[in-house]
Amino acid sequence: MLKNDSKALDAMHHHWIRGNVPLCSYCVVCKQQCGSQPKLCDYRCIWCQKTVHDECMKNSLKNEQCDFGEFKNLIIPPSYLTAINQMRKDKKTDYAVLASKLGKQWTPLIILANSRSGTNMGEGLLGEFRILLSPVQVFDVTKTPPVKALQLCTLLPCYSARVLVCGGDGTVGWVLDAVDEMKIKGQEKYIPQVAVLPLGTGNDLSNTLGWGTGYAGEIPVAQVLRNVMEADGVKLDRWKVQVTNKGYYNLRKLKEFTMNNYFSVGPDALMALNFHAHREKAPSLFSSRILNKAVYLFYGTKDCLVQECKDLNKKVELELDGERVELPNLEGIIVLNIGYWGGGCRLWEGMGDETYPLARHDDGLLEVVGVYGSFHCAQIQVKLANPFRIGQAHTVRLILKCSMMPMQVDGEPWAQGPCTVTITHKTHALMLYFSGEQTDDDISSTSDPEDTKETESQWEQLNSSILKIL
Repeated sequence: MLKNDSKALDAMHHHWIRGNVPLCSYCVVCKQQCGSQPKLCDYRCIWCQKTVHDECMKNSLKNEQCDFGEFKNLIIPPSYLTAINQMRKDKKTDYAVLASKLGKQWTPLIILANSRSGTNMGEGLLGEFRILLSPVQVFDVTKTPPVKALQLCTLLPCYSARVLVCGGDGTVGWVLDAVDEMKIKGQEKYIPQVAVLPLGTGNDLSNTLGWGTGYAGEIPVAQVLRNVMEADGVKLDRWKVQVTNKGYYNLRKLKEFTMNNYFSVGPDALMALNFHAHREKAPSLFSSRILNKAVYLFYGTKDCLVQECKDLNKKVELELDGERVELPNLEGIIVLNIGYWGGGCRLWEGMGDETYPLARHDDGLLEVVGVYGSFHCAQIQVKLANPFRIGQAHTVRLILKCSMMPMQVDGEPWAQGPCTVTITHKTHALMLYFSGEQTDDDISSTSDPEDTKETESQWEQLNSSILKIL
């Protein structure tokens, strides 16, 4: 963190470094391309990202004030933190006056990246964000937990901070749990709005919020920051899932989860449980989205033959808003908070001529559907069938009367014995919705044609194998 001699918070001299200028960058003086010579040459300002030739560098440029460039409204200037330090020494806490000097458009962005998510892209993204922003606002959540990283929000103007979570749906849930802890501490006015850069396998929450099904570096990091600046604020319902076990002598043990996406019991939870068990044994083998989906497909095919979750309707009782619901011969029940499920499938709306209202993530309602087995799940995902729609409710209660059944909350599976599951509304989270991203499960037009052909051939081989087994 560099101390600034200037009294203005948003004013400091350029910090020029030689070499390693970005591709297709142009000199601010002569407007010709920089970095074209095969040697370490030319200069770049690490704050505003301007570039200049060696021969064009003048004393006037060295002493020129830096405006922090395109992302000045996202950057936390070093001088701001220096001023905060001084105010703390003077025992002053009126940071709003200090922040007002940076303008009303200043919405500082905090990056929380999981370096272990999905295809392990997080480490590279951390470096790229540190180049474009200030390193002090970029965190690796595997080293600095979200609870600690989000305390930076308390040094920023009220209701101004934004957070970009780079990871899967599990990482997003971890960050939102940390935001809930800020509410408990009485820090509601510092709570940030949360955007998502999807690095996981499923990424159904990021898809619902318009951030796509998965990021593989197809757009530059600078464009990701532009998308965050353009995004709009929305609310996301968060639900409390209480699982009460039936113990000996009527003793009851209570487990509690927070749900953002969905809860399920049945074949999809069984696939998640098997996948989770094998990933724990050999995590290095599960670094590809294609391979991960292939493993899911394998376990789904296996369950088509074994049918471990059959006769679920005889084992459970379901209540929606206190009213008992009669169930057909199902193998699985899925309780949805968001529109997408299973890696990009619009489960509630389905397909065909039947008109159903779109599932919303901010209406305080849960959508409850049933599936007839793993093969039915596969048919739904390729748009050949619809789920059995059970209904919508504000409160869902499910009683598992006998035997062990697989369950999951937001992709975290476990095997559960007789119990009572109660799902009630917990709170709202402030999220950012981006309307410019393609959110359907179609192939993006920005994909590399060669990668697309390779992916299609892999899926054709997998599908042919499945058909042989069936």
